[in-house]
Amino acid sequence: MDLKQVILVRTDIRMSRGKLAAQVAHAAVAAAFETYRLRREWFDKWFDEGQKKVVLRGGAEEDLLFYYNKAKSMGLPAVVIRDAGHTELPPGTLTTVGIGPAPSEFVDRITGSLKLL
Repeated sequence: MDLKQVILVRTDIRMSRGKLAAQVAHAAVAAAFETYRLRREWFDKWFDEGQKKVVLRGGAEEDLLFYYNKAKSMGLPAVVIRDAGHTELPPGTLTTVGIGPAPSEFVDRITGSLKLL
């Protein structure tokens, strides 16, 4: 079973490269922890195989929420990341969604049409 983690980035707001990197990191860690909590066997296999992850252009806030809800409805671990508002974004701004690690075939059913960031 091939496993991967996907991070969807909101593309309708401006973030500096550093802010973007931090938000992607938040999503990667939070989604990995969610998988560890819910599907330990997926996490262990993904971790042992090198932690494959892909960062994709997610669109606007409503698009990211659509992908998040689709993942949850399919039983996949997923998280929504909202910025704390300490630097360049207003508090509560949705920035990224993390899905998985989970079987690639399931993740691709949700995010397969999206483009790399």
